[in-house]
Amino acid sequence: MSRTTAFLGLGAMGAPMAAHLARQARDTGGRALVWNRTGAKADAHAREHGSEAAHLSGAARADVIFSCLPTSREVDEVLAELEADLRPGTVWVDCTSGHPEAARRQSAWLAERAVAFLDAPVSGGTAGAQAGTLTVMVGGEADVLDRVRPDLAFAGKVVHVGGTGAGFAVKAVNNALLAVNLWAAGEGLAALARAGVDVEGALEVINASSGRSNASENLIGQRVLTREFPVTFGLGLLAKDAGIAADVVRAAGASAPVLMQTEALFRAAATVVGAGEDHTAALRLIEQMNDQEIR
Repeated sequence: MSRTTAFLGLGAMGAPMAAHLARQARDTGGRALVWNRTGAKADAHAREHGSEAAHLSGAARADVIFSCLPTSREVDEVLAELEADLRPGTVWVDCTSGHPEAARRQSAWLAERAVAFLDAPVSGGTAGAQAGTLTVMVGGEADVLDRVRPDLAFAGKVVHVGGTGAGFAVKAVNNALLAVNLWAAGEGLAALARAGVDVEGALEVINASSGRSNASENLIGQRVLTREFPVTFGLGLLAKDAGIAADVVRAAGASAPVLMQTEALFRAAATVVGAGEDHTAALRLIEQMNDQEIR
């Protein structure tokens, strides 16, 4: 069955995700609309991938609307603009790394307009978005997820994790764990560097041993030791996600001192190093603390 999807937000993740929807639309005879606050990005996407650049009001008429925006605040802004244009029966799938409380509020607001909502953030980075192998963690009603599963063309794995807001909660904790592993590895390697140990050799050992993590295997060698720090995921966004994880901890009445301290460290790194730098550049703050580069 052919139908129309719309993708709102063509950033580093959104653009390749929307490209998979465009390819699927060509195969099924459907339509894949795209919108971005900067219209030139939507026009370029249409030329490159065969999607259709649309005005926001036009995108609101799609059967399934995907959003992938920096924060829940931008999603709120788009919802406010679309209030008069939303069509009953539509499903809104928010792939933003948003806040669980915002998901519950937005879901209730949309339900009043007969629009279903799923919070469906993704993991896998820009490489996963380009390959169509993203992991999607979904909060909301299971039957609504079943309705849109065929449209998740950018996904390699889809997991229903609970009710509304659960997807955002899992995403925040996942990213906080990324931050924990990245920071801990940075501290250890900086100490080894100050002790005169060969850092490349130490990292090789760690990656063949129990101390390894995604951060040590796929980030530090390629970005920190090389001093390249390519911007694929902003440090400010990781600090934001760590803050959401801290909110999840507080709301649950849980005890998670490592996660709470990690939020503080990454907010400090975003301030000192720069929110627009790649998230791996947080280790530059560790280097300043130790007067030692990790290389």
